[in-house]
Amino acid sequence: MDDERTDVLTIGRLAHRTGVPVRTLRFWSDEGAVPPVARSASGYRLYDAGSVARVELVRTLRELGLGLDDVCRVLSGRTTVAEVAHAHVAALDAQIRSLKVSRAVLSTVATRGSTAEETALMNKLARLSAAERKQIIDEFKEEVFGGLDVEPRLRDRILTYRIELPDDPAPEQVDAWIELAELVRDPGFRTRLRTWLELNTPAPGQGRPPGASIWWARQIVEIVAEVRERGVAPEAPEAAEVLSPLFGEADRAAVLRSLEAGIEAEAERYHRLVARVRGQDAAPDATEELEWLARALRAADQA
Repeated sequence: MDDERTDVLTIGRLAHRTGVPVRTLRFWSDEGAVPPVARSASGYRLYDAGSVARVELVRTLRELGLGLDDVCRVLSGRTTVAEVAHAHVAALDAQIRSLKVSRAVLSTVATRGSTAEETALMNKLARLSAAERKQIIDEFKEEVFGGLDVEPRLRDRILTYRIELPDDPAPEQVDAWIELAELVRDPGFRTRLRTWLELNTPAPGQGRPPGASIWWARQIVEIVAEVRERGVAPEAPEAAEVLSPLFGEADRAAVLRSLEAGIEAEAERYHRLVARVRGQDAAPDATEELEWLARALRAADQA
């Protein structure tokens, strides 16, 4: 009988030779991936040495994640392994990006202890398309920066400054984007940041307003940090001595207004988030140093 020939294999012997369960082989056979080469007189499926090699190929492609339809297309010659692999790499890349987004959202949820509603919003923000993310930022920039009485070159640089996630963002970039998107969509934040910008943006033909340099000169922050490390209180006489070389004859009331507006607007937080989204190293948070400086200026004014 055919099933007793040494050159053919029953499905049980094929399973023994390849280590693939009979149930799986039967399914692959029914789908056309490993068709029998013959049938025994009793109607049982029979396979040969070529079937063993075919099973190994099917198993390899399945382990790589290819669907059985793609495997059958390769085996039938309708496509090549290279073509299927290329398409599958693209699909895996998309899946990996999606998993990174999911990981970032879950990490943020775990850190914040977010509610179900907050989790849903964060997930939605994280999965926005590039065009949708751009629209959020463009609307924010138009409301906050639009119409500022500044030189055209500075205005263009502000409006064209790109704040976007790369195609393959790191989890920390996605996390920063979620926080930034929540921040820039807050009308209160937009109003506070606009107020701060109006106090700090030079008008055409004029110099930088008093206090504006605080937000760009890290040297001031470093000086204050050193003073704080020595335990100097902002109301102490030694603190007043620090202010003179920092601001000279500048209008300290204007400096204080700018400083308070920036602290209230969370300008430091905004700058750090933008840097993280862009994959850049953000400067250390200087909020505590700026708050110390504001207290020192108020104390000196009341002295």
